[in-house]
Amino acid sequence: MITGPTAVGKTRVAIEVARALGCDIVNADSRQIFRHIPICTAAPTAQEQALVKHHFVEFRELDEYYSAAQYEADVMALLPSLWQQGDYVVMSGGSMMYVDAVCRGIDNIPDISPALRAQVLEEYNATGLEPLLAELERLDPEYYAQVDKCNPRRVIHAIEVCRQTGVPYSTLRTGKVKQRDFNIIKVGLNMERAQLFDRINRRVDLMMEAGLEQEARSVQHLRHLNSLNTVGMKEMMAYFDGTMDYVTARERIKKNTRVYAKKQLTWLARDPDITWMHPDGATETILAQISRNS
Repeated sequence: MITGPTAVGKTRVAIEVARALGCDIVNADSRQIFRHIPICTAAPTAQEQALVKHHFVEFRELDEYYSAAQYEADVMALLPSLWQQGDYVVMSGGSMMYVDAVCRGIDNIPDISPALRAQVLEEYNATGLEPLLAELERLDPEYYAQVDKCNPRRVIHAIEVCRQTGVPYSTLRTGKVKQRDFNIIKVGLNMERAQLFDRINRRVDLMMEAGLEQEARSVQHLRHLNSLNTVGMKEMMAYFDGTMDYVTARERIKKNTRVYAKKQLTWLARDPDITWMHPDGATETILAQISRNS
């Protein structure tokens, strides 16, 4: 498992390691699974995917619902066929819930009916997040106290579960680690904060040059979808609305990406099983670690 903050260089290292091991890559980025927004999500390019087979990249439409629970089920269903090809699989990505879904397992939450999901989303689009937060505080004060109240996806999901099951979402979150029948080596890539932030800023400039504005305009009619509630798209939509000028939108993307990177590092720092290293030279270090554990 190769993880770390956005823009740190996970894709390059994952490809190098996978080529050395002769295995596939399982993507663990919750936005790169969607089609039509590869610039915004910094999805592996066609050239990169030609070097190593990638799974779970651009395989869902923007209006399709997809969760960490579905991802866990899909990856666990795929792995047996990958083990038939060899002893290794490289998993790469910075979506913390996806990483935990495979490495630790997540709680078995009942499926939400499409009708209920559509109803809650319609409420969110019509009145915003505040009424849903008030409902969550009433239905599940324990989860309300800990949820990221600026993350609509988490709040909406908790409301869906509360309504679907009739019990607080927090009562279904056991946090128990599931036993896996494979060994896991976790590697976190990181670098000095100033260097990481410089990489983020330069990558945003490259995304703009590559056509992020045109990509955002092509999906502007779908802006209400949760899949587009992400850094890069939100700022571009504000630019289209006239609430930000172009330069402000570009700089806001940089700032919000830096904030997201810090959140990723805070989450990942809780995991004592991660071995941290700089991306430069990481491939050789990872391969040596795998060799020692074989």
